[in-house]
Amino acid sequence: MRFLNDLKPPYDLTYDDVFMVPGRSAVGSRLAVDLATPDGTGTTIPLVVANMTAIAGRRMAETVARRGGLVVIPQDIPIDVVTDVVTWVKSRHHVLDTPIVLDPAQTVADALSLLSKRAHNAGVVVDADHKPVGVVTDRDLTGVDRFTQLSEVMSKDLLLLDADIDPIEAFNTLDHHNRRYAPAVDGEGRLAGILTRKGALRATLYTPAVDDRGRLRIAAAVGINGDVAGKAKQLLDAGVDTLVIDTAHGHQESMVNAIRVVRGLDPRVPIVAGNIVAAEGVRDLVEAGADIVKVGVGPGAMCTTRMMTGVGRPQFSAVLECAAEARRYGKHVWADGGVRHPRDVAMALAAGASNVMIGSWFAGTYESPGDLQQDADGRLYKESFGMASARAVRNRTSEESAYDRARKALFEEGISTSRMYLDPARPGVEDLIDSIVAGVRSSCTYAGAASLEEFAEKAVVGVQSAAGYAEGKPLHSSWN
Repeated sequence: MRFLNDLKPPYDLTYDDVFMVPGRSAVGSRLAVDLATPDGTGTTIPLVVANMTAIAGRRMAETVARRGGLVVIPQDIPIDVVTDVVTWVKSRHHVLDTPIVLDPAQTVADALSLLSKRAHNAGVVVDADHKPVGVVTDRDLTGVDRFTQLSEVMSKDLLLLDADIDPIEAFNTLDHHNRRYAPAVDGEGRLAGILTRKGALRATLYTPAVDDRGRLRIAAAVGINGDVAGKAKQLLDAGVDTLVIDTAHGHQESMVNAIRVVRGLDPRVPIVAGNIVAAEGVRDLVEAGADIVKVGVGPGAMCTTRMMTGVGRPQFSAVLECAAEARRYGKHVWADGGVRHPRDVAMALAAGASNVMIGSWFAGTYESPGDLQQDADGRLYKESFGMASARAVRNRTSEESAYDRARKALFEEGISTSRMYLDPARPGVEDLIDSIVAGVRSSCTYAGAASLEEFAEKAVVGVQSAAGYAEGKPLHSSWN
């Protein structure tokens, strides 16, 4: 990347401060751009879901990995739960979505409590042999007595797909029958999954992130205190594909020691460590054994670090400097935090990040772990919170004494509760991924880049005023 007119900015820059200048391009199509990342994590799109309890769960991990990204399970999740999540995600189908499975004797209330866990809002009713006998959606259950059994309200007009059907054939079949979704069955007629028309289309446009055994990828985080080696070994034994050593202040002796301890286990997966914001931090963490360094202090939507402490750095400049330093060692950086629009992801990649971490942006989706709630106006939302907030600290220290928990809760550096509203036009994480990937692909074609590595090399970036940024925003109503 270079600055327009070889400008040397006199101050650090956020994503809002910069824009990209189009260059001569021989890339004929957005779909010709290869978005696979070169950092060894196996992602086929440059997106990583941050290790936040309100965002990164097994449902999110399955869905994002199927589209080529990676989810990091938070460090405060018990190891037995992490093991179950890893096993579950790695057993998921590459094309079919995991269905909500219901029994004919279950009630409308049972179904309503589960349907909001899936973007397609559909449940499959099966018999004792796990064969589909009906389907229900939220529309079928509206206005129906909550104690009514599903056998009385389910739709029995089933279109069944073969579990191994080609996605294009599946799309055409669903389109021909004017169906939004259909259950898929194995050779013996048992339910294997569910496939929507849009899901079939996405299966032709995305390449899943899979390990060397063809299973979906998943990452997990470990902290820098306590038995780091023991927890890291348990995560590796559980089968995680990337290990993230995570703390708010990554440039400290405890982090350096933690990296050395984990490197001593001889893991056969990438080690990610952070967070830092300067070249010196990159150098120390890489020399300790990190393969990837996580960049970002304070840009996240749930983070109050900069307002509480004054510590941090504008994210674009932090990523730019740290990525340049990492390249000197043949290593990579992840841009962690501060992205709110597809353009921000593109600017992080232009600055040299190999992957971009997303947190709160994905909190307001069907796939995040939180319960779906409604405000007084009927708008749907989920609660999110920062991982250094009093709420997160309370969850993380639940086994400590009341005194120690109370003392640690005083030092809050994050928002403990925030409403993340679902976008009615893009309520699922896949909808947001579609938007982000479309923007990044277009950015690459504007730069004349057929890959992310070319994009980071060819991007030409300028600095703009607040008015320049505002000029680029669309108007949703007349200015008269």
